[in-house]
Amino acid sequence: MAQPTVNLRTATQFAVLAGSGITNTGTTTITGDVGTYPTPTETGFGSVTILGTNHMGDAVTQAAKTDLVTAYNDAAGRTPVIIPTELGGTTLTPGVYATNDGTFQITGTLTLDGNGLSNPVFIFQTASTLITASGSSVVLVNGALACNVFWQVGSSATLGTGSSFQGSILAFTSITVNTGAVVYGRVLARNGAVTLSANTIAVTICSAPVRGIPLW
Repeated sequence: MAQPTVNLRTATQFAVLAGSGITNTGTTTITGDVGTYPTPTETGFGSVTILGTNHMGDAVTQAAKTDLVTAYNDAAGRTPVIIPTELGGTTLTPGVYATNDGTFQITGTLTLDGNGLSNPVFIFQTASTLITASGSSVVLVNGALACNVFWQVGSSATLGTGSSFQGSILAFTSITVNTGAVVYGRVLARNGAVTLSANTIAVTICSAPVRGIPLW
């Protein structure tokens, strides 16, 4: 049975959302909105280009944080199929996935195959961490879209140097995007900080494009 998507509601427009601040080093480009609440601290943003709105800790950010909690709980509550921790070198079809040890890692290439379905949804659940290796990648084929890929992370996520990542990370604690990593999706941290380093992050929308944000 096909899974319904995870409804991010007002968090949909955010490419970067944090709980305890956002830190950046290097030249970073963000397509989509940015916010952090309850700690509205942004460091190193002189070298950040935001193709969207920087909401800091305003009412829009606060509403998005509330909707992030709802979406996180939805993703965490789905019934998964148990698969191995290492996702690199594998091809997966639409569904909900988890591991016995509560972690996921990607070394090499993970391929997500939409099987030609009209609205293929992929949900990955971790009780603990998501870690991707340097140079790793997530590749979408046969109709899979980054806007329908969700990573529910029970603690923190770390994306490796120079990696290419697809989907929305919904982390309970923090997210670190290492140097040169590219994200087609979102980095959304409920309680902790988001750390960036010379990254490209582009929010992905499945419905009609918003403010020039592409449909991917």
